[in-house]
Amino acid sequence: MGEQRWILSLILITAAAAPSAAPQAAAPPPPPSSTVEEALTLDQAFALAAANNRTITAARLRRAVDQAGIDVARERPNPEARYEQTKETPRQALTASQLLELGGKRGRRIALAQAVARTGEAELARVMAEVRSEVRRAYYGLAAAQARLAIALDLQSIAGHARDAARERFEAGDVARLEVLQAELLLAQAENEATAIVGEREASRSELNALLGRDPRAPTQVVEEPVETTLPAAEAAATAAMAGNAELAVLDRQVAEAVARAALARAQQVPDPTVEGAVTHDAPGEFVWGWRYAVGVAVPLFTRHRAAVRVEEATIAQLRAQREALVQRLEGAVGSALARATTQRQQYLRYRDEILPRSREVEAMAQESYRAGQTGLVALLQALQAAREARAKAVQAAYDYQTALAELERAAAVGPPP
Repeated sequence: MGEQRWILSLILITAAAAPSAAPQAAAPPPPPSSTVEEALTLDQAFALAAANNRTITAARLRRAVDQAGIDVARERPNPEARYEQTKETPRQALTASQLLELGGKRGRRIALAQAVARTGEAELARVMAEVRSEVRRAYYGLAAAQARLAIALDLQSIAGHARDAARERFEAGDVARLEVLQAELLLAQAENEATAIVGEREASRSELNALLGRDPRAPTQVVEEPVETTLPAAEAAATAAMAGNAELAVLDRQVAEAVARAALARAQQVPDPTVEGAVTHDAPGEFVWGWRYAVGVAVPLFTRHRAAVRVEEATIAQLRAQREALVQRLEGAVGSALARATTQRQQYLRYRDEILPRSREVEAMAQESYRAGQTGLVALLQALQAAREARAKAVQAAYDYQTALAELERAAAVGPPP
């Protein structure tokens, strides 16, 4: 599961991007929760969701329902016993009757119940794939929020240094009071933005916690080692999606279920006879003990149950058409997700390997030039703003890449074994 963990490499890059500096007197943004937990890996998040997510738990409960349905399908008709006492002869009779199911009705009922259970397993796999995709999105959404917060804190630190440098130059008589005010304004804006991003991080954390079955206020952290990723070829991705997609598996199981229903409907067209035997008693002048037997069967005069067969056959045709439509949609979804992931990967690598290193270099040179009095505050602010925008775009590119990977994973989500 570790092949799609690129976004958090940006956290390491961002941490290295900020120049080392001493603590400053500027007011920090609202602190995060005082309770610090060990960082959560993506695999651990998947495991927690599989164990604690309420949607998955509810889907698993269908297994018990389907198993009970199989037990119901295995039941046989009970015999019927009847005692009669009349004024006519014979005055007493004890009768037993039994319905005989013909046409393989019981076997087809069992086959249908088993098909329903297999459909339930496929739907559980689909639910787990959907939750897995949501967990991946929420996980990397929180990772992106953490990275944005790191950028905001870096900018706040740099703005604090710029304000201190402006004060030193103002006290030395090198600059006007305006530069000090501009630097203080930059610091205030940086503090305000950091505060807003803290709220964004908490919102992303709550979303992930809800998917993991945790308290929404739990101080979940997500940090992982960066891992290189090799995207599959377009044909290989499409083949994998067509072979094991969870949604396709659900439709295939529903088709099999409809076929089983049609077979049961055809079996229902065969009339079931009822055999009956009786022991009679007390017929004065004729006999003391006697017997009789009978066979009854429903005559298909008014209803032949053909409509039920037509309903199931029409359902089969509809489900197969839905499957063809889903195949077409999945082919487009896999292709678009793969193309998007490839583009976002290239964009992210450029930011990581080219743009961000140069941005850090320009940022450091701008600060040194300002401290040395070689450039003004406007040039410094422009350099800081450009550096911040580059980091923010790198975070967004990494998040977009993971979003595309989540879409690709969802399209190729594997269903239950056949």
